[in-house]
Amino acid sequence: MTRTACGTIRLPLRLRWGVLIALAGAAALVVQGCTGLPLEPWHTEALTAEFSTRKADEVRTFEDYRRLEERLFAQLEKEVVAQTPTGPTQALVRYSRGSAADPLGSQPNWNRSFELTAEAPAGGVLLLHGMSDSPYSLRAIGQSLNQHHFWVVGLRLPGHGTAPSGLLSIHWEDMAAAVRLGMAHLAAKLGEKPIHIIGYSTGATLALDFALDALDGRSAPVPASLVLISPAIGLHPAAALAKWKRRLAVLPGLGSLAWLVVEPEFDPYKYNSFATNAGEQVHRLTRSVAQRIQGRARSHPESVLPPTLVFKSNADATVSTDAVVDRLLGRLDPHHHEIVLFDINHCAAKSMLLFADPRALVTRLMGDDSLPFTVTLVTNQNPESVAVVARRQAPFSGEAFPDEPLDLAWPAGVISLSHVALPFPPDDPLYGQRPPDNEDVLFLGQMAIQGERGLLKLSSDWLLRLRHDPFYAYLEERVLAWLSKTGGDGAESAGGARPPQP
Repeated sequence: MTRTACGTIRLPLRLRWGVLIALAGAAALVVQGCTGLPLEPWHTEALTAEFSTRKADEVRTFEDYRRLEERLFAQLEKEVVAQTPTGPTQALVRYSRGSAADPLGSQPNWNRSFELTAEAPAGGVLLLHGMSDSPYSLRAIGQSLNQHHFWVVGLRLPGHGTAPSGLLSIHWEDMAAAVRLGMAHLAAKLGEKPIHIIGYSTGATLALDFALDALDGRSAPVPASLVLISPAIGLHPAAALAKWKRRLAVLPGLGSLAWLVVEPEFDPYKYNSFATNAGEQVHRLTRSVAQRIQGRARSHPESVLPPTLVFKSNADATVSTDAVVDRLLGRLDPHHHEIVLFDINHCAAKSMLLFADPRALVTRLMGDDSLPFTVTLVTNQNPESVAVVARRQAPFSGEAFPDEPLDLAWPAGVISLSHVALPFPPDDPLYGQRPPDNEDVLFLGQMAIQGERGLLKLSSDWLLRLRHDPFYAYLEERVLAWLSKTGGDGAESAGGARPPQP
């Protein structure tokens, strides 16, 4: 810092640039905070019956958690739903009773925790959904596992399944505490039977957090295996700004900074609005888990994590694909883990209109003989064919086995999967490939809508994003095989699924 002849203080050039960048960032945050739709009761009502670690003394079991959940949904009904008008103008409002988006329009209400019991169970599975989602996300895989004799618990994470306002105050530690209740419940029901965790997006990160705790002796039981679908291992660097944006939101006139996105709520099982705090919590959680994996890889290189199977779309606009390798699989003990990577559709992606080619990770992984984990690439049989094969590469190999035909093909018009597509089968009644026969049922799946821009409330990005997985049958088959393989003798009755190929 120097003083000029006229007495003013001149900052060093680097510091001046830093101040300018900080001011520009603050201005951008303020401008962003002044835009968006008006807030509705579902954005503002604080539901005090929600679980948090502060209630740990009164909520000691999963049964306690579900009793509190009963009170929570009663509070939602009284303070949000009962205050929301009904009628034709509210036909797509989730919180308007009787609307097409009303979660009570079908039963059960998949926003709530569920339990699928089994006689003589092969094992147990805890299902953990993603941030802003609900237990509906993993409903299909849960029902299939139950049909294969698994005892399944689909946990509603705190802050979810009710109103977006729940995302304003949650902490990832509250969600982790709920995960411990779910795993303890399964352990009490199943004794020594193997218990697995399947996590989707942020749920996958929570699964890793629990496994690390269990391996350190701070929780129980140690999962027999992990299945991670579109795991949130790394985020865009801009996610670090969420912390500061949330803090600015307390200032007069900047309350809307508490939201990254405010959109109409028409999805019965997922919030369309996204609180800044939710982004901050995911960022904190991913950093914590990445650091703990790195630490455990140094202290216990022979056994970093339980066997872990990762499913990931090579095209994913929400989370980092490279981080799955750099911060997770690349640090684990060799020969016990695998990634199933869904490639883009090379047959359709030849167009000059495709401006972002996400094939880089495929190029990086296939042929690399230093990788300690198995890579399975689900890709076109050749660039001229829509038929799909599984191309498998063993750890430390660099060479792929002969392609395995999957009897599956890319649907017309689909160029890739997406972050949100993987857990949903093509016949999902809400997000699937085709709408149900009943035209009165809400459908948010593959829609071919064209007309003039600006007419719809939905963005073009929202409409273009694939919400179901054309290759879900393969995903489900691999999950069943993985649980059978990693569950020991107790899971043999889960058979019927093809074991992983060498």
